[in-house]
Amino acid sequence: MSQWDQLQMDTKVTQILNVQSHEPGHHFGRPFLTPYQIAISFQQRFPQDFQTIGKPVGGKGTGQQDSLAQYIALELSKRIKDRKITNIEGRFLHRANLHSLEYEVNNQIIESSSIQAYDLSMFRLID
Repeated sequence: MSQWDQLQMDTKVTQILNVQSHEPGHHFGRPFLTPYQIAISFQQRFPQDFQTIGKPVGGKGTGQQDSLAQYIALELSKRIKDRKITNIEGRFLHRANLHSLEYEVNNQIIESSSIQAYDLSMFRLID
């Protein structure tokens, strides 16, 4: 059994993605979250599991190639493609003319490390 399955990550990520639009009932539906937002929320909600996984949230300057944000994005992508996850959808935010994305966690700023190289994945629950 994979670590993802052992930690019941499908359920935990679903809980994290269970957010509503700033305007309830808007025709766009639920908002998307980036892997960084998911990873930050995971760290805050599930600190023991965060420690078990043993990866930093991610971002520029972590000094580590693999991060929790990358792990979550890769696992979600694989599981959505294989139809193991059917209640979450993924999309890309195009990187054209995008300079940076920054996230705040514990009074620290995390800057997305993938902006210049890749389109940024994002995920949401399917209504």
